[in-house]
Amino acid sequence: MITISSGEIGMQSNFPSTRLLVRFVFAIAIVAGFSVLFILLRESLPASVVALLYLIPVVISTSLWGLIAGIVTSVVSFLTYNYFFLSPFYTLHVARPQDFLVMIVLLGVSIFISSLMANVQGNLEKVEAREREALQLYKLSLDLTGQRDQAAIADILARRIHEFFQGCIIEVEVGQPGQKIKAIFPTDPADCLDGTPRQIPLTSQHGQLGVIRIGGLPDRIPPEEERLLQTFANQGALALDAVILSASETRAKILEESDRLKTAILSSVSHELRTPLATIQTAATSLFNSNLNLEKESRSELEGLLLEETDHMIQLVGNLLNMSRIEAGALKLQRQWNSLAEIIDMCMKRLERISSGHKILVNVSDDLPFISVDSVLMEQVIINLVSNSLKYAPAHTPIEISAGVEEDQLVVTVSNQGPAIPQEYLEHIFEKFYPIPGPEQAQGVGLGLSICKGIVEAHEGKIWAEDLSQGVAFRFTLPLGLGGAKPMLPEEAEEE
Repeated sequence: MITISSGEIGMQSNFPSTRLLVRFVFAIAIVAGFSVLFILLRESLPASVVALLYLIPVVISTSLWGLIAGIVTSVVSFLTYNYFFLSPFYTLHVARPQDFLVMIVLLGVSIFISSLMANVQGNLEKVEAREREALQLYKLSLDLTGQRDQAAIADILARRIHEFFQGCIIEVEVGQPGQKIKAIFPTDPADCLDGTPRQIPLTSQHGQLGVIRIGGLPDRIPPEEERLLQTFANQGALALDAVILSASETRAKILEESDRLKTAILSSVSHELRTPLATIQTAATSLFNSNLNLEKESRSELEGLLLEETDHMIQLVGNLLNMSRIEAGALKLQRQWNSLAEIIDMCMKRLERISSGHKILVNVSDDLPFISVDSVLMEQVIINLVSNSLKYAPAHTPIEISAGVEEDQLVVTVSNQGPAIPQEYLEHIFEKFYPIPGPEQAQGVGLGLSICKGIVEAHEGKIWAEDLSQGVAFRFTLPLGLGGAKPMLPEEAEEE
């Protein structure tokens, strides 16, 4: 979608025929230039080869000036080929039927190629338009994120809409009757909404929250602009809806504890997702932008960044789902006899990309007894503990995973050389939304360790953290038996 000022529209409407004529002249000139070259080589080039070479000016004209110019070039090439390269020369008479067939094929293929190229260009323009729309919506979303002031939301909407509909006057009115808030852009006092402006309501589940008025907009606009305008209105309504919800939460003192939990989840996830989403948007836009000639190293770096942030979002969403299942008591274990060494090997493959700055030492023997666990959830426990260590441990320091048997328990330890955890935090470190103090880049939602606690306790184990002489260790236990029974190895089953 391209925004054109009224002056530009007037100039284009005054000289459409002149522009078209200029394109035709250039198209014919290209055919003439190639024809001179082909005539010079007429003795050494067969007529069939010349027919193929005449597709070159057709492609050039279509790519530069569109379908009509391509069709004109096809017709002129058809006539020129007949006049200069088919016997008898310098006449439009065709002596042999096969020559006539070649001419028809030349004309048909030329027009077909012109149509195809015109469709490709049209699709490219649509893709570029969608890209611009997505970028504008992304900017609007970023501007509206976290806004809790209706006046600021109205002003942001008015400014963003005016960027697409230049030359129009945008007025956004929000608020309840008697408390209306208006934002007008541009703010020149001489500008006013004359006549009957176009109105788009800002509607949500709470009803109509406001209205957008646009003065100077034509009665009919392209469907793309209509869709974008409605999307802007929906985004504004969502932002206003968020303001109403926030105010309602503040007034609902009876549900203060429940509202605190919901607000914490929303604010934490919003903060956690904003960076990876912005990174993914930037990387994807660069990778799929055909106008950017990225070097191999730059492309590889963007692809790695895209995969890393996608894994980050997948892990965050997985943590949220697991926490909701734990809170609802719906965590169902799919317990099977598993080897801890094999579980850790799977974890190492998933952690390979994000652990490049550290060396992970695995000290887990293959001879350890089998354990009855849900392998998928147990992988989540180990991954969360190692990810937590990666955040807080200094760069290039080792992280060790070890395991051993103590009485009827399997004890697993994940240790790192990060800073010690203050004693007052050790008691609360596995609570929900209780991130460990540390660098800003290490701050997260505060769900990873609480999910580990829920999963380990569902397996009838215990988990805790303790400070070491040089670093921090997370330990958890798992029972070796299942309801008092232990796994039977294949050799023992055969003896019985």
